[in-house]
Amino acid sequence: MNEPVKHILIPTGDATAMLPVTNSKTPPITVIGTAAIRETFSNDTLQQAVNTRLAPGVDEVVLNPDAHIGFGAPIGCVMASGSHIYPGPVGVDIKCSMSLLQLDLPSDAICDRRTRRAVIDAICERTPTGAGRGQRSVRKSRRVPSDVATRAVIEGASAPVCDALGIPAQWAGRCEDSHHLGHDETSAALELRLETLLKTDVFTRFDEKLAQLGSYGGGNHFGECEIVHVSDNPRARDAAAAFGLRDGHVAFLSHCGSRGFGHNLAMGQFRAMQTKFRDWNIPFPAGDRELCYAPLGTPEANAYLDDMALGANFATVNHMLINALVLEAFQEVFPGTTGALVYFISHNIARREQVRGRTKWVMRKGATRAFPAGHAGLAGTPFEQVGHPILLPGDPQRGSAVMVAEAGAQLSCYSVNHGAGRMLGRKQAIRSLDQAAIDRSFEERDILTNCRNYPRDEAPAAYKDFEEVIRSVTLAGLASQVARLEARFVIKDASDADD
Repeated sequence: MNEPVKHILIPTGDATAMLPVTNSKTPPITVIGTAAIRETFSNDTLQQAVNTRLAPGVDEVVLNPDAHIGFGAPIGCVMASGSHIYPGPVGVDIKCSMSLLQLDLPSDAICDRRTRRAVIDAICERTPTGAGRGQRSVRKSRRVPSDVATRAVIEGASAPVCDALGIPAQWAGRCEDSHHLGHDETSAALELRLETLLKTDVFTRFDEKLAQLGSYGGGNHFGECEIVHVSDNPRARDAAAAFGLRDGHVAFLSHCGSRGFGHNLAMGQFRAMQTKFRDWNIPFPAGDRELCYAPLGTPEANAYLDDMALGANFATVNHMLINALVLEAFQEVFPGTTGALVYFISHNIARREQVRGRTKWVMRKGATRAFPAGHAGLAGTPFEQVGHPILLPGDPQRGSAVMVAEAGAQLSCYSVNHGAGRMLGRKQAIRSLDQAAIDRSFEERDILTNCRNYPRDEAPAAYKDFEEVIRSVTLAGLASQVARLEARFVIKDASDADD
């Protein structure tokens, strides 16, 4: 049996390196990370990156500092292709995303533990967590009529959908993408595709999946109450003003995606593509069935792009509704409170973008778009003069960050990491971390949660050093910090992660 190749990273800067593609004339993989971060990349993760780079039609691969082993492609990587689409880099939680809601509450409003507990209760009465749970399972639910939910997955955060669900219409302008169109750039293609899907076995309990709008998933999905600390430099203050961040005030950070609706679509696509590979006797790249693909323009690629768009529209409206419900919960405890969406941005999506002067599909698997000031993709948005907000979750104890891209982000296909990245696998964390010590650490830091016991596989020790991750991004010239977010309470579920 052949020994696995031992991959060597070759430094090219303080926080950059290249990963040669062994025994190949293929250009190397771009790697972002300090020496300390590069030590966190397992050889299996590097092998997945090489497998991905050698797959048909892949023009470029970037490995971010949060990279760790995934299915097919590593989590924390970017793929670019002008000829093929891959479902693996988008994953089973289509458009898993971050959103940040800025409130007008000063930080001292939530100093009192009983007050924070009241807000936690008010949120949990409106936004359920965990696999299979939806609006019907909470006391103060906002029921989503089936016709409105169906319209949401076809139109995304359109004005009629937002109006029907009580979502402020202006929030759509604070989205990376407020809606997604079908393969032919029409919503009619999505309507037709949904009709086709409903005649198959892709969806089980379709109405129940739609009823999950306005809910968090399990595992690494969360809602987190934050205090905003804007960085003390003129550039950060200017960006914070453009973003609508308020120093020393309360904000709310959310992480979730397309729930069971997107999962069903993604699994249906994996099955369909893998069946084609077997029927046509096409070898999987590196023998990995999770690296199945379809050439652009084929019926298989069109079907995938339509399904991805349906799932992405669900995820968009899901986040918008969650934020509306969170604002409502704060208003119950603090009457008269106002809130504005800072931004909503994905880290599991394929987008058509310009890469080094050519139009390509950029597939981000646990990676965040990073367009700097003046990028053509921001023309006509509130962020064209400063760059858009980048929302990076760390962990509740070490904090999270809001960043803005620099011109150097071109190196990484205008992408950065999507968070801290796992250091311990879920099973390893459950085996090795002490539950009592985890719960005590939250108590010592006065961070409340809705969990009886904080999930061991989601404990801060299961994740990489967030400071070193941020340092990597900064030293590599990809982005700079605008603000840090200090957690005051966390909404979590102990179920398996959706992504």
